[in-house]
Amino acid sequence: MVSMEQKDDHYYIDQVLNGNAAAYSYLVEKYQDMVYGLALKMLRNAEDAEELAQDSFVKAYRSLSSYKQKSKFSTWLYSITYNGCITMLRKRKMEIRSLDEQHLTEQDEIRIYDQLQEINKAELEKYLQEALSKLPELDQVLVTLYYYEDQKVEEICQITGLSESNVKVKIHRARKKMYELLSSYFKEEIYSLF
Repeated sequence: MVSMEQKDDHYYIDQVLNGNAAAYSYLVEKYQDMVYGLALKMLRNAEDAEELAQDSFVKAYRSLSSYKQKSKFSTWLYSITYNGCITMLRKRKMEIRSLDEQHLTEQDEIRIYDQLQEINKAELEKYLQEALSKLPELDQVLVTLYYYEDQKVEEICQITGLSESNVKVKIHRARKKMYELLSSYFKEEIYSLF
């Protein structure tokens, strides 16, 4: 007899679709951290993230018959989670501030990188999260999926419905905005020392 861990997601999906609802617990166990992690990064609230993660699994279960298995189950589940987060964020009427375009030279980016090397990890994470929180909602999601969740551009396209070139451009611009924000944080810190 083959153990549950050795079978792929499609086996368990077929089991659920054929009436074995208990097989769904394998998929929940396998992806619960991934779904919760994305929800937490987007919503920045543990209770909301937990609620959204549960809702995502319920929606996925109820919609399992519409899953066409053209993409990975994890990508489909991420898409459900992403859309749920967007809906919840819209309900909160989260205020998004736009940033003025600034120009960074290569030397500025090198200086910022050197300064980042000197900051301890916890402080760096604080700065990164602060910069990330000031990006527009969609940019936050794209950066989270690409850098924190290690999703490929093709998978992000499937999750968000954006074209590949659009995803690449938006990630590039988001990264540039984060550099600019980090640069301004360091300038403030340097000025505060004098």
